[in-house]
Amino acid sequence: MDDFSPSDLKAILHSKRANMFYLEYCRVMQKDGRVLYLSEAKNENQYFNIPIANTTVLLLGNGTSITQAAMRMLAQAGVLVGFCGGGGTPLHMACEVEWLTPQSEYRPTEYLHGWLQFWFDDEKRLLAAKTIQQARINYLQRVWSKDRDLTSEGFDFHSEQIQHALTTFQARTAAATKQAELLLTEAQLTKVLYKYAANNTGANTFKRQHQSTDKANDFLNHGNYLAYGLAASCLWVLGIPHGFAVMHGKTRRGALVFDIADLIKDAQVLPWAFICAKENATEQEFRQQVLQAFTDHKSLDFMFDTVKQIALQSHSDEEIEAQNL
Repeated sequence: MDDFSPSDLKAILHSKRANMFYLEYCRVMQKDGRVLYLSEAKNENQYFNIPIANTTVLLLGNGTSITQAAMRMLAQAGVLVGFCGGGGTPLHMACEVEWLTPQSEYRPTEYLHGWLQFWFDDEKRLLAAKTIQQARINYLQRVWSKDRDLTSEGFDFHSEQIQHALTTFQARTAAATKQAELLLTEAQLTKVLYKYAANNTGANTFKRQHQSTDKANDFLNHGNYLAYGLAASCLWVLGIPHGFAVMHGKTRRGALVFDIADLIKDAQVLPWAFICAKENATEQEFRQQVLQAFTDHKSLDFMFDTVKQIALQSHSDEEIEAQNL
């Protein structure tokens, strides 16, 4: 079989790719021009193909290794590779996923140039943060209104509790004069959404704890890291470094990943974490459900569209004044 060229491997746009993979207790290698992972069974070794041209993110968990040849092919295909703890989340609180970004020098520069045009201006950076906050609500409405499975589980965007929370959220977001106020408003909305989801699924004693061992918290952690993978992939493709955050703080190297992941977390990760916890789903079942939801509702497409819009929009002083009126 002939080797693929880098242009062949990038034929599918990143925003249209269908696959994210989490692997554990296996070896990733290159064989006959393909990337495979080897899983050791009792009686024989089993090889499985990874369709790298249609893959955005590859997470390597416990007990994994990867060969140099496989890493080279993944880099050529523009696949983002991360080493992580069990289940896609770090083993230790201080440990983040370490992304190995393919070193391509042919990514577009227009989005980085557009991002930098506003990033050093406090008012314009605040406006970009507000744009992200409004986009996440628009996406929440779109997903919860269209997804019949979520509707059947009681997640109704038009419920009085949700609408009251969103009215408060939008008023405080519009009035915010600094990023810290936006973060506080975001935290208050998420708290309401947690309570709403917990009541819908009978998890009345739920309390958000990142180090907790109950299934709802575990699934929230796991799903959030899948969202971080999509966000990191989106930013890498567009050539925007992760340090140019608009909300989560300029001192955190990967903070822009958190900003962009927020676009989809409330709409998809949050409800499915509670639903799957109620159904006592396995970690793999939850992961498959969330990844399918990302595909069904074109989460990566939405991230690309939002980041491009923010990067390429006009950032004139007249527009800033109009937005603040």
